[in-house]
Amino acid sequence: MSELPSFVAEALGGSPNEPKLFERALTHGSHGGDTYERLEFLGDRVLGLVVASWLYERFPSEPEGKMSRRYNALVARETCAEVGYALDLPSHIRLGRQAREDHANLSDNVVGDVVEAMLGAIYLDGGLERAERFVRANWSPFLEVQKRAPVHPKSALQERAAAKNLGVPLYELVSRSGAHHAPRFKVKVSLGKHGEAEAEGDSKQEAETAAAAALLELLK
Repeated sequence: MSELPSFVAEALGGSPNEPKLFERALTHGSHGGDTYERLEFLGDRVLGLVVASWLYERFPSEPEGKMSRRYNALVARETCAEVGYALDLPSHIRLGRQAREDHANLSDNVVGDVVEAMLGAIYLDGGLERAERFVRANWSPFLEVQKRAPVHPKSALQERAAAKNLGVPLYELVSRSGAHHAPRFKVKVSLGKHGEAEAEGDSKQEAETAAAAALLELLK
C-alpha cells in the first residue's frame, strides 16, 4: 500500500502499533480484501461520543436542542468529508480499477466513510484519549465558526413554511445516476404554488438538504 498519511503518526504520537488497521481503514470495497466498513461503524460511534462530550463541556448552559443542532452539523457526512480533504485522504484511499477511474476517492460519501474508519483505527490503536485529540484538532475549525447553534435547512424550511402558512414541504426523488459506489441523487422540494427547487447530492439526504436551502433562498 502507499505510505500511511503523515497525520496518523501525529495523531498517535508515533508509529501505529497495528499498521494493518490503517491499511484496512483506507481500503474501499471495490479493492477487495478487508474493507473499511467495520472500522467506519466503530469510528462513527467514537466520533459521536467525543463530539457530544466536547459540546457538553464547551457549552455548559446550552439546552439539549441547541447542542443537538451543533452535534448534527459536526458529525454530518459533509463535515467528515471536509476533514478528509483537508488531510489529503483521497490520495491514499485504496480502490479497484473501475472505482478509481470513476474518481470514487473524490466522493463525499467515500471520503467521509474513510475519515470515520481512520478514527476507528486510531481508537483501537491508541485508545479514546488519542481519538479525542484527533477529533478536537481536526473538527475545531468547524466548531469555532458556530457562533450560534446551526439550524438544519430542512428544519428551517419547515419552520418558515409553518410561520407563513405555506403548507408542508414535499420532497420527491427526481433521479439517481452514477456508478453504484458513487451515486448522484436529484431531489425536488415544493410548497405547492409558493415555489419549488431542485438540487443534487451524493446521497438522498444531502440532495434534500441542498434543495431545502435553495428553496429557502427563493422564499427570502
